[in-house]
Amino acid sequence: MGDEILQVAALTVSDRASRGEYDDKSGPAIEAWLQRAVVTPFELHRRIVPDEFDEIAQAIVEFTDEVGAHLVLTTGGTGPAVRDVTPEATLSVADREMPGFGERMRSISLQYVPTAILSRQVGALRGRSLIVNLPGSPKSIAEILDELFASIPYCIELMDGPFVDTDPEVVEAFRPAK
Repeated sequence: MGDEILQVAALTVSDRASRGEYDDKSGPAIEAWLQRAVVTPFELHRRIVPDEFDEIAQAIVEFTDEVGAHLVLTTGGTGPAVRDVTPEATLSVADREMPGFGERMRSISLQYVPTAILSRQVGALRGRSLIVNLPGSPKSIAEILDELFASIPYCIELMDGPFVDTDPEVVEAFRPAK
């Protein structure tokens, strides 16, 4: 869409961080990774919410519908714990699921830890937005984005979003040959 600025949202899902019991490290980890990897100018919008279905869903809707985020990266709430409801909240507001994102994130994480099989991350679309559930660990966020992000710029472009360029030293955006 021409000169449109890439809008990215980082949503940290954490009861304790939302109450201020500890500093959010996941949102800043997403921001640091994006600053290293994305060459295209972008605006980052951040928020912290508790592990509450309605608050997660509402934040995603605000980021997609009001902010106009092309990419929403959530972090946290994707495990098997009773309060981990990020995937369900994401899918409840999605137009379509993108199963390959969850499959790929688990396959990347399985290279590092056997407990990656416990992850329930999903990828989904809402309007012109791609929503990706990342794990809560800053180390895992970087490990996943280092590989997964190669597919994200082209996905954004296919949804009529802006051209997204990356630093090939971090991750090379893949685009099919024309």
